[in-house]
Amino acid sequence: MNQRTPLYRAHVEAGAKLVPFAGWDMPVNYGSQIREHQLVREDAGMFDVSHMTVIDVTGASSLAYLQRLLAADVARLSVGQAQYGALLNAAGGIIDDLIAYRTVDGFRLVTNAGTRQKVIRWFKANAVPGVDLVEQALAIIAVQGPNALEKFVAATGWQAALELDPFFAAVEGAWMIGRTGYTGEDGVEAILPNDDAPRLWQKLVDAGVHPAGLGARDTLRLEAGLNLYGQELTEDVSPLVSNMAWTVHFDPQEREFLGRSALLAQRAAGLQEKLTGLVLESKGVMRAGHRVVTQAGEGVVTSGIFSPTLGYSIGLARVPRGATNDCQIEIRSKLLPARIVKPPFIRHGQKVFE
Repeated sequence: MNQRTPLYRAHVEAGAKLVPFAGWDMPVNYGSQIREHQLVREDAGMFDVSHMTVIDVTGASSLAYLQRLLAADVARLSVGQAQYGALLNAAGGIIDDLIAYRTVDGFRLVTNAGTRQKVIRWFKANAVPGVDLVEQALAIIAVQGPNALEKFVAATGWQAALELDPFFAAVEGAWMIGRTGYTGEDGVEAILPNDDAPRLWQKLVDAGVHPAGLGARDTLRLEAGLNLYGQELTEDVSPLVSNMAWTVHFDPQEREFLGRSALLAQRAAGLQEKLTGLVLESKGVMRAGHRVVTQAGEGVVTSGIFSPTLGYSIGLARVPRGATNDCQIEIRSKLLPARIVKPPFIRHGQKVFE
């Protein structure tokens, strides 16, 4: 039997189509995925992401511990600051991508639902004295869109949200409110006790925030050029060829994080692939697994959708590093014209690629 979030009843009452996802019953849409997508781009929508894994890392050795396990340098964070990065294996493959928040007592990590077991195993296998790892049973509600902050404050009275810079968080009692998200829009992610989640959800509904499901979340994140674990990111793929090189901090040079040697060797040998954006220039919809033919060799689509904002198909693909400009995508045994572009496709509701 799949797990259910504290908002399961609210989803049922709102007429959500529930589907199994990473061991959870989750809403894929509430009637119209396209409409939910548009509401996030134009106004404000909210997502139940309580299936995500929340791990608090505390203790005297917590900083040194995460400095070894994460490719990003968490020592750069001030209390309340957040950072996106990767958890790597010794070969430089991505075990998971995550957000790390620095707290008064240590760090809070938010990782993916589908990687929960292997992430926890990895943290425990690399445990050291002076570190406490506690998986927290907490709800997460993401409120996203150009009017998200205004409506979140209207629902909660929490004026401090307006003062937060992107990738910073504030704590109010048992709540943590972060200026983070997965849509390319402004907004917040509220991490809060399970018992508080249904009340916040209803207050947001009353403030005019529309529920949105996993379907819209996927089209929004792809328009924003954001990676999805299991598609763009796997244990066999390096962050250096996944548009994540900026999250890897090789300085200070004495910081020996797991995977560092492998990444340095890859960089020295020369990277052969890259993750890039694709725009289909004919009718059709590209999907993960479709073959990409470029002037520099073949690649593969990692994610593909029909973009509700643009009105045509876009995707991400892993292609030879020298691939540029025009290419072809094999869809239903036909090679269709496409173009290689630099993601993201959409930021704050506007087209941003050429």
